[in-house]
Amino acid sequence: MTSTTHRDAAEIGRTERGPRPVPELGAQRAAADLSHVDTTLGNGLRVLAVRKPTVPLVEIRLRVPFGGTEPLHSATAEVLAETLLTGTAHRDRVGIDTELALIGGDLNASVDPQRLSVNGNALAARLPTLLDVLADALTSASYVDDEVARESDRLVERLAVSRTQPRVIAREALLRHCYGDHPVTREMPQAEDVAQVSPEAVRALHSAAVLPRGSVLVLVGDFDPEQVVGEVENALRDWSSPSDARIMPALPMLSGGDMLLVPRPGAVQSQIRFVAQAVPRTDPRYPALQLANLSFGGYFSSRLVENIREDKGYTYSAHSGFEFSGPSATVGVDADTANDVTAAAVLETRYELGRIAVDPPTAHEVGSVRQYAVGSLLTSTASQAGLATQLAALASNGLGVEWLATHPERLAAVTVEEVAQAAFDFFAPARFTGVVVGDAESLAPQLSALGGFTVGEPAAS
Repeated sequence: MTSTTHRDAAEIGRTERGPRPVPELGAQRAAADLSHVDTTLGNGLRVLAVRKPTVPLVEIRLRVPFGGTEPLHSATAEVLAETLLTGTAHRDRVGIDTELALIGGDLNASVDPQRLSVNGNALAARLPTLLDVLADALTSASYVDDEVARESDRLVERLAVSRTQPRVIAREALLRHCYGDHPVTREMPQAEDVAQVSPEAVRALHSAAVLPRGSVLVLVGDFDPEQVVGEVENALRDWSSPSDARIMPALPMLSGGDMLLVPRPGAVQSQIRFVAQAVPRTDPRYPALQLANLSFGGYFSSRLVENIREDKGYTYSAHSGFEFSGPSATVGVDADTANDVTAAAVLETRYELGRIAVDPPTAHEVGSVRQYAVGSLLTSTASQAGLATQLAALASNGLGVEWLATHPERLAAVTVEEVAQAAFDFFAPARFTGVVVGDAESLAPQLSALGGFTVGEPAAS
């Protein structure tokens, strides 16, 4: 008869002779040992072409700096991204979709306060066709009235749904709390602004801001990099401008301060968000800070997860991680909890921040997170799509394949003492600010008792 006795993870991990031994890790290999070309074309576009012949495909990632301070910039940019690939002077929407389908390809566009992104893929042998469609959109997107109206209506509907989502509400509240009226806070436009966007405004923004100088195109796939750069230069020969793409204004430096309680009447769950200033990937302290972050809350076996998820059950998911914006970077902590344990979860999060600053990661913890950091980097770049996305993020900040290839060495060189110093310098609770979004009537008394909280305006919905 089969036993139905439940065994937990600790029991499964032991035998009569003691804990099951963990297999030794194999020799680590470089994260990237790739044939590539990294060059800037005559039109100012940086092209990073990397050979990765795992499958006969190619992935492309175009990143165009797309900052703007005008009141309707966010709304116009969103409509532009939605309609960029709906028609050109030479192809209508059906023609674009059909041509991409015939080459096993896809293109899609999105935008945020920092950049316009165009992602795509196709069979490697059909890359010239993919580049031709991309060039057509970049140089002669038509933004016809009917398409703009149709996509604007859809966008308004999606915005209405998105703004009911707790995590979206928390994100907007956090950005406003940290950065006030800075353009970065307008990740999502207001529906009433989208309704004002005209086809003429979208065309004008495309002409003024969809520019090659300062932009980055990453290609990863089964090809010869030198040949591909020539194909890109030929395909995009008509995409040119003497102006530079628009970089978003630099973010102000964050300093620690009171948390903001953002009322969301009737909510049964709360969203907890802490944030503090960090350093970019180019800073010599970044590898040590990366390991300190992993120890704190950056992976499942971290201290924060062990405390408020595994031990106390306050949340299903707790996490800490980095967000990069040009030369700036922040480290954030997030968790969603039920109302009755929100204050306790905030208290324990503050406790873990203080603990890692004064009781830093041990040699064993550092060894574990070092292996995790290198392994996750290798995993994230194992596929063409993963490598292309990783390189696009790096290239947008002036980095490239060399940084990716040498980062495991930097992680390996970090000492336990350097991780301890990074934890002390960057994770002290006084360095953090943030928000809690939830039902203020039930949360305010408990959070006020903890101290360091002010009550803000109700969350928009």
